Parts: sequence; structure tokens; C-alpha cells
Amino acid sequence: MQNRRPRVVLAPDKFKGSLEAAGVVAALAVGIGRVRPDAEIRRLPVADGGDGTVAAFLAAGWEPVAVMVAGPTGEPVEAVYAVRGKTAVIELARVVGLVRMPGGRLDPLHASTFGLGQVIGHALDGGVREIVLGVGGSASTDGGAGMLQALGVRVLDAEGRELARGGAALARADRIDGSGSHPALRDTAVTLASDVDNPLLGRHGAAAIFGEQKGADARQRGILDAALANWARLMGPEVADRPGAGAAGGTGFGAMAMLGAVERPGIEVILELIDFADQVAEADLVVTGEGSLDEQTLHGKAPVGVCAAARAAGVPVVAVAGRCLLDESEWRAAGFADCYALSELEPDPKRSMAAAGPLLEQLGARIALDHLPS
Repeated sequence: MQNRRPRVVLAPDKFKGSLEAAGVVAALAVGIGRVRPDAEIRRLPVADGGDGTVAAFLAAGWEPVAVMVAGPTGEPVEAVYAVRGKTAVIELARVVGLVRMPGGRLDPLHASTFGLGQVIGHALDGGVREIVLGVGGSASTDGGAGMLQALGVRVLDAEGRELARGGAALARADRIDGSGSHPALRDTAVTLASDVDNPLLGRHGAAAIFGEQKGADARQRGILDAALANWARLMGPEVADRPGAGAAGGTGFGAMAMLGAVERPGIEVILELIDFADQVAEADLVVTGEGSLDEQTLHGKAPVGVCAAARAAGVPVVAVAGRCLLDESEWRAAGFADCYALSELEPDPKRSMAAAGPLLEQLGARIALDHLPS
């Protein structure tokens, strides 16, 4: 290949329920190396703001910081966030997400983002002045109230009593006292890294669209939507309609209304901060993907973001997936030069997920044969 080693950038998201992004990268690298042992492989696992966001930054060389905080229902959990200079990347899912619910038991009315606020406070105490919040996979629908309470904001009922944590309690919120909020917040820029553009309220809002996956039945979703409407009345009704206000059970709303947060597509933020443009410079091929390449992928998911950035640098991109539900015209229109799926090798979904590593090695070898000619 022009008398030099071929350069390949591996930048997939996780294969949910099967392999973390770093595992996908490792398997692909093995397969490519079998065919082209001379290949220079750059490993850049990515995420779109949900599970795996902090891991992507740690893989890119950011420093890990660990802190004990409250999980979604108050139990202590260890949270790890990533820091470089005065910038911190904090992943909601690994602090107060569904994956942190004790025994997997859901509590839609009372789960809270309090621990997320504790992590933010810890980062601020350490000198951080730019915070990227990866929001996705949340267990709560509390409008970010818990996060703000942990940062010193008092949420009071009509009798002046502090509200309990959780979304349902917001129905009794009467006033907000921000006088005791963390002083560093005034000098801190907050970015919401998200792939969700839902508003806070209504049939497309946080409770209606995402409440069921957090364990809320129809009645509870109604309770939560009404409670969030009261919360919006106090915090800023105009913010409730912004795209992304409904992200992470309304955490987007709380962050926008009180912290001045700016919402951006998660993959866009991540690629910028891990210096993707520099990493892909002079590469011969980029490989990206996720567990299921489908219609959702086309609407801001990580593989499409990686593809757009790589193509802007003039580098061809191929996709790998557990299954590909897009037809060839669709994935080609999205910019991919080729698409490979584990289901082509193992049609049984359970077997495919269980053997994702070895199957990805096979696909890596096939990609090298097809796209890295000697």
C-alpha cells in the first residue's frame, strides 16, 4: 500500500449486551493482524453519551478519578470519571443509571440523580471548570432535581421543607433556593453529550417516552409527567421545550435551566475531545459499528458520527455490527463503503452474542482482505 504500513483506525461503539467497545476493538485488531501483521492499528473505542462514554476517554489517555457517591436509590457506589486539564467527562449511566439499580429492581418514582451532582461537585472541588455530561441510560425521571440538590440547590415544598429525592416528589415543589449552590458553577461550562432530542413534557417527553424502560406503568408515567410540569413551572417553562430537555429523565432540563448547559450530539463532542481528526489523519481505513445497525443508527448514533468525521478527512469507512437491518442503499447513503454483520457468520442471535469476540476476529480478517490489499 504505497510502500508503507497500512493505517487502520478502529472506532466502534459497544455491542450492547455482548462486548464493550474496547472488546470490539481488541477482537477486530486480532483479525486484521492475522491478515496484515504489518498494519498500524489505532484503537479509539467511542460512545454517544451513554454507557461506555468515560471508557472511551480513558482509552484515549484521559486520567481516571474515582469517588464514592449515592447510587440511584441512595446505596453507595463507586463512580469513575475522566479528567484532562480542567475538563471532566462524567457518565450518568455509571453513577445513577439503570445498571446501578440494586438487584436490577426498578424504582421509577423515587430514583434520583443525586449521586450525579455529587460527582460534579467532586470534579469542581478538584479544579475542573469544563464538564461534559454523558447522559443516557438513566434510572430516574427527576428532572435533574437530585443533581441540583447535591450541588447545594434547595427544593422546597409550600411549608419550606426540603423535598425527598425522586421524580414523584416534584409534584410538591413550591420554590427553589439556589443561594447555597456550589460557587464554582458560576465559572463552569457544562455540555450535555446526548443523542436524545426529546422535550421535557408531553407525549414526546421524558416520562412518556422513557418512563416504561425505567419501570413506570401508565399511571406512574402520568404522575411523573405532572410532577415534571410543576418542576418546569418553577425552573423555566421555556427551557422545557428545548431539544434534549427530556434527556436522562429530564436531567437535560435541570442542567440547562440551572447550570446553563448546552446540548450537543454526544458522538460529536466525544470525537472532538479525543482528537479524532488528528487520529484519522493519513489513515487508510476507519472501522466503526455497534450492536445493531438500524434506523436509529442513522439519527445521530456513534457509527454515523464517526463515518461523517472520517469521510470529511477523506478516509473510507466500513461498518461492523451484530446485525445489520439497513439495506445496502441505506448504509451506502450514510457514507459506509461496506458493512459486515456477525449474523452473516452466526444467524442465531444468542450464539452470535455469546461468540461475538471470535466472530469479530473473523470479520476483522475479512475486512483486511477486502480493504487492505497487499
